[in-house]
Amino acid sequence: MHFNQTNHHKRNILVVDDTPDNLRLLSAMLTAQGFEVRKALNGKMALTACQMVLPDVILLDINMPDMDGYQVCQQLKADDKTCEVPVIFISALDDVVDKVKAFDVGGVDYIAKPFHGAEVVLRIENQINLRLLQVKLQEKNFLLQQALDNLKASQVKQIQNEKMVALGQLVAGLAHEINNPISFIYGNLQYAGQYVQDLVNMIEVYQQEYPKPTPKIQQIAKNIDLNFIIKDLQNLIGAMYRGSDRIREIVLALQHFSRHDEAEMKRVNIHEDIENTLVMLQHRLREAADRPAIVVVKDYGHLPLVTCYTSELNQVFMHLLNNAIDAIEEGVGNQSPTPQILIHTEVTDLNMVKIAIADNGPGIEESLRSRLFDPFFTTKSVGKGSGLGLSISYQIIVQKHRGNITCTSSVGKGAEFAIEIPIEQTEP
Repeated sequence: MHFNQTNHHKRNILVVDDTPDNLRLLSAMLTAQGFEVRKALNGKMALTACQMVLPDVILLDINMPDMDGYQVCQQLKADDKTCEVPVIFISALDDVVDKVKAFDVGGVDYIAKPFHGAEVVLRIENQINLRLLQVKLQEKNFLLQQALDNLKASQVKQIQNEKMVALGQLVAGLAHEINNPISFIYGNLQYAGQYVQDLVNMIEVYQQEYPKPTPKIQQIAKNIDLNFIIKDLQNLIGAMYRGSDRIREIVLALQHFSRHDEAEMKRVNIHEDIENTLVMLQHRLREAADRPAIVVVKDYGHLPLVTCYTSELNQVFMHLLNNAIDAIEEGVGNQSPTPQILIHTEVTDLNMVKIAIADNGPGIEESLRSRLFDPFFTTKSVGKGSGLGLSISYQIIVQKHRGNITCTSSVGKGAEFAIEIPIEQTEP
């Protein structure tokens, strides 16, 4: 918005004409009406005058040597600084073609010579008033856009908070409900295994003491395949141990991921949090009907403990890894035969921790990358994304952790999202 005067100040009018008599006449007439007038005898002087002090209105003659009024107007409209200044053409050319060309190059009005002073003043004042209204409209549009952006950010923050509360409650309930029975099963498996082994030992002793069982015992042993059962029992017990361990591992990862009881900053091991998130996503990384298993390559650097809001940082890891998997699945058939996610961590020279998550999916077009972190914007197909994941991640990293999050991508070569947060920081 370049309007350079307020209502109670003199308006700055630049008069451009190669005829000195016309300049003097217009200058005297406009000065008498309370305008501040500057004069230019040619186009180059006019362009220089505009760069020095931005006028409110330009009165521009068409027929001038070296650079005519059309060329001057085109250059004014091509410059961001002067493009919004109203240009009124004043010319002896009164043909319709000349007037049309004047408007085509950006003029807002056209006054034919010989002109009347009152007409010139009224047209100038009309353009000044229009420009004032435009400025006010731009200001209101700016404030409206700002209010809309704040509303969207507030909505995203509210949704994020509600999701975190709901997630914490869900995980707490699940952990409690699953922990009780699995603890019972896991705790008794050891005794069950020992009891089974004792029974097997007893059967083996019977076989040694009574090598010739009755026909009925022989038939039963044959029907149940006693030798196979004895050998397979230990395998079954081992499988149950492993299954119970897996369930306990998932429950522990759920608890660590949500950290529902840890609302304050604390020092955490970033790699452990990434591993816990990967445990949560194992079902999505496995081989699917239309693609092989996704390989996760971990290029971990030596990281110190990092001060952060751990539950919210885990949420960022979940969003970025989920997006990487989604990208790989959407690009099935048009990418590397081995789907892969690379996780790289390091300490930067600025004493920041960097976590980069890259996929070898189809990549993101340049025209879309500038909007990735906008609330409710998504590149996914209808029904597969809410457009909140990256926006929430941006708020968590940039606003809560004073860090930054960026995306680099080339179409056909995958995408990488990198986050950086300070190693040490204090709560705001």
